[in-house]
Amino acid sequence: MKHLPDLPHHHNNGTHSHFIPDVPDTDTIGFVADAMKQLGDASRLRIFWLLCHTEECVANIAALVEMSSPAVSHHLRLLKSSGLIISRRDGKEMLYRAADTRLVNALHLIIEQLAEISCPSETGN
Repeated sequence: MKHLPDLPHHHNNGTHSHFIPDVPDTDTIGFVADAMKQLGDASRLRIFWLLCHTEECVANIAALVEMSSPAVSHHLRLLKSSGLIISRRDGKEMLYRAADTRLVNALHLIIEQLAEISCPSETGN
């Protein structure tokens, strides 16, 4: 059983004692914090959302989000270092898409729910 820390204030409500052992440590939750930090930028958030739905090269991503290719490349590096996207080489081009992880799937869902947007239709309707 995890040791409960001595708290500086005691409010006599007893509500904290049942959840304190479950507060995750920094190492456990660090990857989520890093991912959320990366998605705190509106441009990266748009790129991430796009890559949750398609696999694209830098030039096409830049055109779709109306940014320069160097700016998109910068954002892609940060998203990739956080494990949110992956890349693969196709000839001379690098193609990017969202990683298939529980974290990415949850973040994708949260973005769509909070922004009240939905996944593009597979049929284009």
